[in-house]
Amino acid sequence: MINNNGLIHLYHNAVDISKAAGDFIKRNASESLKIDYKGRANMVTQIDKQSEQLIRDAISERYPEHQILGEESADKATDSQVKWIVDPVDGTTNFVHNHHMVAVSIGIAIDDEMMIGVVNCPFLNEIFTAIKNQGAYLNGRKIQVSTVNSMENGLFGTGFPYELNDHFYKNMEIFKKIYENSQGVRRGGSAAIDMCYTACGRFDGFWEFDLNPWDIAAGSLIIQEAGGQICNFSGQAFDLYDGEVLATNRNLQKPMLKMINEIL
Repeated sequence: MINNNGLIHLYHNAVDISKAAGDFIKRNASESLKIDYKGRANMVTQIDKQSEQLIRDAISERYPEHQILGEESADKATDSQVKWIVDPVDGTTNFVHNHHMVAVSIGIAIDDEMMIGVVNCPFLNEIFTAIKNQGAYLNGRKIQVSTVNSMENGLFGTGFPYELNDHFYKNMEIFKKIYENSQGVRRGGSAAIDMCYTACGRFDGFWEFDLNPWDIAAGSLIIQEAGGQICNFSGQAFDLYDGEVLATNRNLQKPMLKMINEIL
């Protein structure tokens, strides 16, 4: 079992690695991009791959026994109880279009429980962090979810699948319903950032289909440590590998679930 000193050491290394990757992304933002497609609009660039390699190399140098689950390359599976869950460029489409809602997301799970979350937004100069049972922070200052208690006074975030599948069309209907009953819905293009925006009260809730573990590992801990709630669209316990995410300030979980399930 890793004690609190070990957790703090892991946390500082995760922050340092996220900063190195963020600096790399910023330095190479103007580079001519080689774009490959994993799907209709699901892009990957050499910067995604190089950023993930930088992160993997840094983790392996410091913790050679740890597992690594990343978006762009094969898992490094070991017998370690510690797993790093990494998205080297969350918001690749934004990055390709020089839109700065881009993040490096690093979550650390111990025995399959999220214990550390770091979301570095390098172009925005914001780093969101959390350690299990120790609160959530933005650039070192403690953050909390909003206290908004009515949909009518809320601002919300969502995202859409890359593929034009059933979830895409269902979410268009959900988007319309929540938009009609709130102060607005934003679609930022980075689930990691959207979850952190809910954690610090910029959004009052966030929902999305078809997410991967690396999209939400860090953000799921940050939202909970900021006092928020996270579940699936049935209201059941959040599962990192389930793909469905509803993150709220607690007050709005029930009305959001009701609206979502009126469509589903």
